[in-house]
Amino acid sequence: MTPFLLCASPLPADVAERAAREFGAVLSQSDHLAPEALLSTLQAHPTVQALLVSFRVPVPADLIAALPAQVRLLATYSVGTDHVDVAAARARGLAVSNTPDVLTDATADMALLLMLGAARRMREYLQVMDAGWRRPFQLGEMLGTDLRGKTLGILGMGRIGQAVAARARAFGMRIAYFNRTRLAPELEAGATYCPTLEGLLRVSQVLSLNAPGGAALDGVINRDSLALMPRGAILVNTARGTLVNEGDLIEALQSGQLAAAGLDVFHHEPAFDLRLRALPNVFMAPHMGSATVETRNAMGFRALDNVADVMAGRAPRDQV
Repeated sequence: MTPFLLCASPLPADVAERAAREFGAVLSQSDHLAPEALLSTLQAHPTVQALLVSFRVPVPADLIAALPAQVRLLATYSVGTDHVDVAAARARGLAVSNTPDVLTDATADMALLLMLGAARRMREYLQVMDAGWRRPFQLGEMLGTDLRGKTLGILGMGRIGQAVAARARAFGMRIAYFNRTRLAPELEAGATYCPTLEGLLRVSQVLSLNAPGGAALDGVINRDSLALMPRGAILVNTARGTLVNEGDLIEALQSGQLAAAGLDVFHHEPAFDLRLRALPNVFMAPHMGSATVETRNAMGFRALDNVADVMAGRAPRDQV
């Protein structure tokens, strides 16, 4: 089959099979294609009209300008698009699509996993077990903290933020949130709206970051904002590493201003700040919020549905 699609990132097996069967896809076999390799592959396959990338493949303006004219769609295997210069794509007439909805539950599950792990000192417990655990602990040693009765502040009350709130209610947490706009009462589901970020921070005994990335929010969690939170609070980030000034976060964790943090995303990935690794009160994962078989397949199929739209001469259903 004449190739219509180039996949610049390795895909799960079921997604790769559909991509090859329906679109004659040229598949990246072992790693994410660097810009030079991506462009040379496109030149070698002049029938390719759609490009599929993951969030690990930056697509800046200069790469968009260098794409062959026949490329009509840039489909990203993610909800977020901050790795793509969307404005440059629009200026070139290149459609950009994403994969909304399908990773909400998996990411919310990860947020609760990190929240529980941070609150219950799981990083330290795992280290004890890895070392062989030969000494019993006294009743007052190595104590974590309950989530029950705590106020969970949610920065970004979109689909994922709402799903985090629903799960947190099952743990008996109070919910407060800050959003660009207040939600309708049925979506708030009893959550308290804070009209300012400062107001949210002041009441957040646990803070979950669920806001999109972007220059306007770079470093929004910093020394000043962390100082507004109750002493001994917990920070959870499953959104974007760029939301947090990591130097200020480390300082807050060392001083006790924060009791713990649960992190799935980092400012520089995969070369994250190793000072975080040295802190026993940081419970971490390597950006795996959507990493279930079901979710990654659903994301891939959603991305391919957008490719199918363009192949059929329609606008992609999830055009950004």
